[in-house]
Amino acid sequence: MLELVILSVGVVVCMGVILGLGIGFTAKIFTIQQDHRIEVVTDALPGANCGGCGYAGCADFAKALVAGKEEVSSCPVCSADDCFAVADILGLKVDENAIKNIAVVLCGGDRANAKQDVEYNGVNDCKSAVLVAGGAKGCKFGCLGLGSCAAACPFNAIEITSEGLAVIHADLCVGCAKCITTCPKKIIKMVPENVKLHVFCSSKDKGIDKKKVCSVSCIGCRKCVKKAEPNQMLINGFLVQVNYDLPPSQNLIEIAECPTGCLRLSD
Repeated sequence: MLELVILSVGVVVCMGVILGLGIGFTAKIFTIQQDHRIEVVTDALPGANCGGCGYAGCADFAKALVAGKEEVSSCPVCSADDCFAVADILGLKVDENAIKNIAVVLCGGDRANAKQDVEYNGVNDCKSAVLVAGGAKGCKFGCLGLGSCAAACPFNAIEITSEGLAVIHADLCVGCAKCITTCPKKIIKMVPENVKLHVFCSSKDKGIDKKKVCSVSCIGCRKCVKKAEPNQMLINGFLVQVNYDLPPSQNLIEIAECPTGCLRLSD
C-alpha cells in the first residue's frame, strides 16, 4: 500500500515537472517581445487620453507610432516641444509648417436672435433635447445650447453663453474633436487654426424660411460669393460656406456687407 502511494506521488510530481517545462518552453517560444520604445513614447506624449488621434489612449497611439502606422502630428494635443521629443525618440521628422485644426460651432442663433418654438424642461442635455421634436429651437439646424459639447470637452475650451449658445475658445481648443461626435446637430466643424472668418449658420432651408426663425442666419444672398475670389466661398443649396482649403481674406467681412451678420470673425 505504501509503495502504491509513493508511486502515485511520484507520477504526479513527474507530470507536474513535465507540464511546467512544457508551459515554460511554450511561453518562451511564443512570447511577443514589446518594443521598449512604446513605454518611452507613451511617457513623452501629453497623456490626455482624449482619443483625438483615433486611438483609445496615448498608449495605443504610442504603439501605432512605433509600428510606423501614424505620424506624430496625428496627436492634436501635442505641443511643438512634445512633437519634437517623440520624433527624436523614433528618429522621425516633424513638419514645422503643419497647421493645427480646431473646432468651431457654425451657428450664431442664440436666444436673442433665434426663435424658440417651445420651452424645453427636460434633461439639460442636447442629445436628450433633440429627441423631443428635434429640440426647442425654431431652426432645426441651430445650436441647442444645453452643453453636451462642453461636458465632452476635456480641455474646458467650450463656453455656453448666457444666451444659450456654445462658443469654442480657439486658444484653449486642441482639436481633439470630441465635441463633434457629441453634437446631435452636427454643426461643429474642424477648421484650420489660422482661418478666422466663418459663416455662422448651418441651416440649409430657404432664406425666407430661415429669417422667420433666426435673424442672423445665412439667407443665401451670395454677396460674399461675388466679392470673394473664385472658389473661396462655396454654395451648398441655400447656404454659403467658407472653403477652408482656399479661404478668403478677413477683409471680406467688410466688403461683402453681409445683411444678417452671419459672416464674421470668430471670437
